[in-house]
Amino acid sequence: MKNSIRLLAILFLASFALVSCDKDDEATPTLYDRLGGVAAISAVVDQFLTNVVGDNVINARFAATVASPSRTQLLRNNLIDQICAGAGGPCQYKGKTMLESHKGMNITQAEFNALVGDLVAALDKFKVPQKEKDDLLAILGPMQTDIVGK
Repeated sequence: MKNSIRLLAILFLASFALVSCDKDDEATPTLYDRLGGVAAISAVVDQFLTNVVGDNVINARFAATVASPSRTQLLRNNLIDQICAGAGGPCQYKGKTMLESHKGMNITQAEFNALVGDLVAALDKFKVPQKEKDDLLAILGPMQTDIVGK
C-alpha cells in the first residue's frame, strides 16, 4: 500500500512538472514570435535590401543580383527563410551555406560591418527592441567566420 501511494505521488509530481514545463514553453515566445513572425521579418529584409543597394561600401557586390529580378527574389526569399529559421520560426533555409556562398569573394571586415550596419538600420526603422536585435545578431554573427576573407 505504501509503495502504491508513493508511486502515485511520484507520478503526480512528474505530471505536474511536465505540465509546468509546457506552460513555461508556451509563456516564453520564440525570437520569431517576438520579431513579429514572417510578415515582420519580410518587411525588415525588404528594408535591409534597400539599405544594401544604397550602401556605397557594398552595393557593387550586389550589382549582378540586383540586375536580375529572379536572383533578387531568390536572395530575398533565402534571407527571410534564414532569419525565420534561425529565430525559431517554421521556415526552412534551403540556400547554400555561408561558406559556399562567399568562397572566393574575399569579403573584407569593413564590408561585413557595413552589411551588419544595414541590417541594424532596417531593424531600427521598424523599432525592433534592443533585446530582439541583440538576439538576432547573436544568431547571425557567427556566420562572419564563413564570410570574411573566404
